[in-house]
Amino acid sequence: MTTMIWLMVASVAGASALFIALAIFVTLILRELVPTGGTAVSLLAKIRMGLRAIEIETGYIPREVTRLNAGLGQVSAGLVAVDGNLGRMAAALQQQKEGR
Repeated sequence: MTTMIWLMVASVAGASALFIALAIFVTLILRELVPTGGTAVSLLAKIRMGLRAIEIETGYIPREVTRLNAGLGQVSAGLVAVDGNLGRMAAALQQQKEGR
């Protein structure tokens, strides 16, 4: 056999060994990844279910925030009125104290 044939056989053998090693390592990696997200009881499925629950529980916030803002606006107006009344009462008490 000539040198060219030996080089060709060595190249084919090296490439075959590389692809076999690649297939083995991909299989090992997949074996480790399947428990993470492959079944309904996997960690990834549990995270997905938890995120869905959070999405459902917080889905009401956008609608309720507008109502909350309206209610807080009314509270703010009431507190401004209370502040005005307390200011007038403090002034009246000060005048009464000075008048004694």
